[in-house]
Amino acid sequence: MLLVAVAWIYVVGLMAATQPTFLAGFFTFFFYCVVPLSILFYLTGGRRRQAKRERLAAQQARHDADSAQDSASGDGDAGGDGD
Repeated sequence: MLLVAVAWIYVVGLMAATQPTFLAGFFTFFFYCVVPLSILFYLTGGRRRQAKRERLAAQQARHDADSAQDSASGDGDAGGDGD
């Protein structure tokens, strides 16, 4: 996918270079390249964002479980009077 994006940037860059004014070239590049590719990368990056969210939730759950286990094992040892 990255190769296709790089090729698209190249093609649109050449299109923008052939425009009669700098402003027309800028808007050609912006609206034919930057906007569509940013939308495309946002949409295709959704899986990575979801996987990151799930990974962080699992990590937080492990941390909470470890904390609960540590506090449970610590309660039995604390306050003993030696009997």
